[in-house]
Amino acid sequence: MRLSFEPARVLLTLALLLGAGCAGRAPAPPPLDPTPTDRETYTIGVTDVLKISVWKNEELSVEVQVRADGMISVPLIDDVRAEGLTPQELKEVITRQLSEYVTAPDVTVLVQQMNSRFVSVLGEVRQPNRVPLTRDLRVLEAIALVGGFTTFANKNDVRIVRRDLDGNETEYRFDYDAYVRGRAPGSNIVLQSGDVIIVPD
Repeated sequence: MRLSFEPARVLLTLALLLGAGCAGRAPAPPPLDPTPTDRETYTIGVTDVLKISVWKNEELSVEVQVRADGMISVPLIDDVRAEGLTPQELKEVITRQLSEYVTAPDVTVLVQQMNSRFVSVLGEVRQPNRVPLTRDLRVLEAIALVGGFTTFANKNDVRIVRRDLDGNETEYRFDYDAYVRGRAPGSNIVLQSGDVIIVPD
């Protein structure tokens, strides 16, 4: 998996600020793993790459990235809002607008790259960075994807900060030694987009 690295100084500063904000907060019990019925339908976000295909109309088929304004450009109909829609909803919008120019257009919308979904891993890891969420990802795997712990990492006090839609934060703790010894089952949680993992020293 290719990661785009950001300046370590900025990420470490963010880690310190988040760490200060989290000081003294009681950790929440680990959430249960999501079941298939718990998973939300994917909504398109800024920087996602979409493939729009119109059957038997190759000139109308494009691969586009969702711009910062949430829009994409599609031949014949120009700009269309994609951010916040599901692929099915965007398909319906494009089909409806293309119907003014094409008889019964058969449109397919595929998310080629889910760039808008990621978690941030900060602090005492070898390559602090954002990790894209293209599938279910757990804490240990996310840390491994940024090179693992540094020598100075406090592996027994890893924090996962999760913010809901109202801006409320919940903090979970991950104790590496306890987990590998089987004393902290369930603590290697499935991550959600926007989670911040902080590894202190």
